[in-house]
Order: sequence, then C-alpha cells, then structure tokens
Amino acid sequence: MLSFLKIHMSINILPGLILFVFLSLSLKENEMRQRPNIILVMSDDQGWGQMGYYDHPFLQTPYLNEMAKNGLRMDRFYAGAPVCSPTRSSVLTGRANDRSAVYAHGFPMRRQEKTVAQALQKAGYNTAHFGKWHLDGLKGPGVPIFAEDNRNPGFFGFTEWLSVSNFFDLNPLMSHKGNIAEYIGNSSDIIVNQALDFILGHKNEPFFVVIWFGSPHDPWSALPKDKSNFPKGMEEVQQNYLGEIVEMDKSIGLLNAKLKEMGLDENTLIWFNSDNGGVSVGGKEGVGGLRDFKGSLYEGGIRVPCIIKWPATIKGGTVSHFPASTMDIFPTIASICNLPDDVFVQPIDGKSIFPHLKGKAEAFRKDPIPFKYRNQGALIDNDYKLLVENIEKKEYALYDLKNDNTETKNIISLHSSRAQTMISYYEQWMVSVNQSVKGEDYKGGLMEKDPAPEFWWNKPEYALYLPLWKNRPEYKKQLND
Repeated sequence: MLSFLKIHMSINILPGLILFVFLSLSLKENEMRQRPNIILVMSDDQGWGQMGYYDHPFLQTPYLNEMAKNGLRMDRFYAGAPVCSPTRSSVLTGRANDRSAVYAHGFPMRRQEKTVAQALQKAGYNTAHFGKWHLDGLKGPGVPIFAEDNRNPGFFGFTEWLSVSNFFDLNPLMSHKGNIAEYIGNSSDIIVNQALDFILGHKNEPFFVVIWFGSPHDPWSALPKDKSNFPKGMEEVQQNYLGEIVEMDKSIGLLNAKLKEMGLDENTLIWFNSDNGGVSVGGKEGVGGLRDFKGSLYEGGIRVPCIIKWPATIKGGTVSHFPASTMDIFPTIASICNLPDDVFVQPIDGKSIFPHLKGKAEAFRKDPIPFKYRNQGALIDNDYKLLVENIEKKEYALYDLKNDNTETKNIISLHSSRAQTMISYYEQWMVSVNQSVKGEDYKGGLMEKDPAPEFWWNKPEYALYLPLWKNRPEYKKQLND
C-alpha cells in the first residue's frame, strides 16, 4: 500500500515538475530575447569637433549624423583618459585606468580584472572583438596578436576575435584567434564586414560585439575617393587624417544599414565614442575649439563625440549635456541586462546611465567623474571641473565649464569652498586608487607582478616574422632603422 502511494504521488508530482522546468526555460529564453544585442564602437584619435553635426568646416559625417538623428547624442561625454590604452581598460572594466595598471599608452591590463565581455559571455551572449586591442602590453604599430598571448581578447571574454595589437590602416595583417592573414582594403571596412559576418551567424541569439577602429590614428593613409572633397590647398597629411574619418563614417553607415536589413535594428544598442581627444593635425576645429589635444586632461584631450542608438528604448534626435564617461558603459550594460553585482571588481568608478537612455534621467549627476593620468588628474562635477595640474605637489585649478568651456579662467580663488570640497573628494579617491594599484581589490592580492610595456619587435615571439614584414609600409620604419 505504501509503495502504491509513493508511485501515485510520484506520478502526480511529475507533470508539475515538467511544467515548472518548461516555464523556467521559457522565461529564461524570453528574457534573453528581450535583452538587447550590444555593439560598442570606438574610433581612434577622433576629436570632439570632428562630427558633421558640429558644423566642422571641411568634414561631413552623414552616417554618424543619421545615427544621432535616430539616437541619443551626448555632447558632454568623456574618454576615461586622454590616451588610448587607459580608455580601453575603462570601457571593459568600468574602472579608472590606474586601478587595472593601465597607467598610459601600451600598458597591459591586469589579468585579474573582470570585463563586460566576460560578464555577458556568462549571461549567454555571443561575444566578439574586431580591430584594435592595445591591452596586452605591446607598443608600436599594430601587429597580429598570438593565441599564446595571455592577454589576448579571448582571455578577457571574447569567444571570437579578429584583432591587432595597436593602430592599423590599409591592407593590414590581422590575427583571427592566432591565425595571421592579410586583409585587403581600408581597415574600417574590413572590421565592420567581419563583424557583420559574425552577427549574421548569430542573429537568432544575443550578441555582444566590440568594434575598435584604427582610424583616424596615424600614420594616415586614406583612399583617394575619401579625401576628394577637401579643399585643394589643404595639406595632404590633414586630408588623409580627415579622409580616414570619412571611411569610418561610411562603414558605420553600412553597419546600421545591414542591421536593419537583418531585422536586428530595433533591439540592438550601438554605443559610439572616441578613445581620446583629437590630435593637433586636426587643428582647433578638430576639438571643437576646446583647449588642448590628445594627451591632455583639458577638455580637448578627454571630451569626445558620443552617440547611443537603441530604437526600442531611446527616443531619436535627443541631445544631452549630461556628463558621462567610458567608465559608465559597463555599469549601464549591467543595469540593462540585470547582471549580478559580482561581475565587477570593486570599486568601480562608473555609474549606470540606463535611466538617461530611457529619458528619465536626473538633471545633475550625483557622482563626479574622476580621472588620473600619470601625475595629473581631474574631477568633473557637473558644470565644474577641478584640474589637478600636479598630483604630487597638490597643484589645482578650477573651471566653470558652463561659462568657460575653453578653460581660460581659473576661478579657484573665487570659489575656494567649492574647490576645497572637490579637492577633498579627489584626494580621498586617490587613496582608493592607490589601494587598487597595490592589488587590494583582488581576493588574495596580486597574483603576478605587472609587466612593463614593450615594443613588439623586441619580443622573441616575433623574431621569426621580422624579415618577412620589414618591407611592409606599416613596419618599414621600425624594422629598418
């Protein structure tokens, strides 16, 4: 009798259990369908003013203009640092660059960091990186990254990757997960087309794609058709520089068009920005009249163009003056996708701006945006900016960006109370950063000593390739000196 009851109960429970499992799987599948596809796009050395919608005197960017028309244009968006590698680490980690030991150009990112790619990979996304990497400690013109490189994109969460170590231009050598091949054409078209092939193969599943252009970084070499509309008297170097932006703009147009063609446009979030301010070759108009250029913590070195497009959520044609930075990208994605808190190494320096994408943002940012680059720093607190001219000597300046966005008038003596509040905040933040540098953010501390950046041609792994590459235009100067 007892055996009969057990069997009878088991038979009654089984349908309910099956239904529970089915509903759970259905809910999970539905949740994954509702999560957006995500594409992060980043240009290389494009200044804040080098967008057609800022009325640049020579440059037209019709496809980026169209993207802004259909998305959110952020006019006060900041790169995490005034040079490339540090900003790239801030995108992937949500943390200021010194925390992950990416102190400057070419420094490798610590392998104990947690990235947005790893988090999304774990959450069921197909992840891919295309283009410039520059987080593995290799300096010099971009070269293919070896599969054995323990800081390649695959290690940091990208299942698929077609990448180079640094900047790259026409007909580049690239690495597809360690397999080296030459790709014919301009670099922007190449990586966008490769990204589109990946997307086509995963269009029925959520994907996370990072497209990091090598343009418009030097050495500039635009195709003739992409620089034909510039004034005849313009110097060739500037024509090539701006021509690379024209090429990139076209490739972004192709990306958007193909997503629409595939029926993916509505629920795909595309986040575009530059990795740092423009260079002096682009002139003052290249940084929109802001002060200074790449390498500086003045506005011209860190304020960059930014467009976020997500038709399912973002109202097109919106222009925002809310201050945000590349450190906000990972926290925002985590908020959108309901990722757990443990996807981050704490502390993070970015904040989610998801409410802002939905048009529900507060007028003022609660948490200032901090920066540290070598022995300098900055703190942006809405309209006010504290510039740390020398961290060691504690030399400070204060600017009112609303009334003086060219940073010509130091008002620190006129607003001593505000300045002192910001200085105290910054110095306390620096205590936290120094703890991160020591490895105190990681369970068990640092697992290895931070390696120094190194020119790739000095590494034994590349010795075999030096004779083969010495006549290639991108390496000729370095390998024949």
